[in-house]
Amino acid sequence: MLGKIMTKYSKRGNNMNKNVMTVSGALIVSAAIASPAFASTHTVKSGDNLTVIAKLHSTTVEAIKKLNNLTSDAIFVNQVLKISDDKKHAPMPQTITIEKTNSSTYTVVAGDSLINIANKHSITLSELKIWNSLTDSLIYPGQKLTVSMSQNTTTVILPKTKPSKPAAKPVAKPKVKPLSNQHTVKKGDSLWKIANQYGMSVQGLVRLNNLTSESLLVGQSLKISGTATPAEPAANPVPAESSVTGNKEANAVVETAKSLLGVPYLWAGASPSGFDCSGFIYYVYKQAGYEIARVNSATYFDMGKPTSNPKPGDMVFFNPSPDNRFLITHMGFYLGNNQFIHASSSNGIEINSLSTSYYKQRLAGFKRL
Repeated sequence: MLGKIMTKYSKRGNNMNKNVMTVSGALIVSAAIASPAFASTHTVKSGDNLTVIAKLHSTTVEAIKKLNNLTSDAIFVNQVLKISDDKKHAPMPQTITIEKTNSSTYTVVAGDSLINIANKHSITLSELKIWNSLTDSLIYPGQKLTVSMSQNTTTVILPKTKPSKPAAKPVAKPKVKPLSNQHTVKKGDSLWKIANQYGMSVQGLVRLNNLTSESLLVGQSLKISGTATPAEPAANPVPAESSVTGNKEANAVVETAKSLLGVPYLWAGASPSGFDCSGFIYYVYKQAGYEIARVNSATYFDMGKPTSNPKPGDMVFFNPSPDNRFLITHMGFYLGNNQFIHASSSNGIEINSLSTSYYKQRLAGFKRL
């Protein structure tokens, strides 16, 4: 029997089959100069900071700040920074980079809600809001919403030209320790929004910044990648460490969940004295080291990232009946081998198979934090 969590459910109107999907592309062409030291300007990209830009163009942070009248190290995406006033010696481009951004749109019909639109297109509610600059859940029929975003980059190598005079002897570049990329918190930011913006998990962002709560302050600086390390690729352990950490956390989720087998069902329960389905998820995640709020099954469904290749420790969700595909009322943890563990209202914490007719007909999908 599915859990008794109640959520709002908006039925789709009769125009459900009249939704229109359109694709738009934006083409951006930029030239990569053969010797960045002679580039006259630099357009700031996501993840840039003054140290990275100075290293790229063989100059110094102080020189860039002086040339651009900067009083601090703060810069923003798409800001154009002067690198050199000497444009006479800028060589011809050696490469051309073509960036193409594709986006798909969806036209809102009567009866739609943001949650239903996000579920239909297998994206999170946060992504839908960020892509469409939405600050609340108000939408109207006929409104066009971006429901997917992808970017392709192509680099074309141009023929090299012979120098008009012997090239000067190259000067050895000093090794610079790359600093961690930073994100400065803006009004309206949240951990979910920032994590999605940089392709991170909320837990990874929390751990990287040693956060003890979900509260953020405008102007606060957050790390969005690993700590400063010597400029030697082999010495940077961040990717492997993140992978191992992820596996340890998934194992902790599974082991903690199994240790609670037999605990009785208790409405709104979230402790070993009794659990309901979402309380069980909350307790296990907290014990495994995740910073997560106590919400209902439908909200956990909105918070998670859809996955078609579930792994042990992922969340699995269910509808109340085969006819209610847009209503989420029950959840559990996937264990692998088509099995899951959950808080059953009749038997408490138990393991069942997704192959059984009852659960197979009501399976709503898998999500990952």
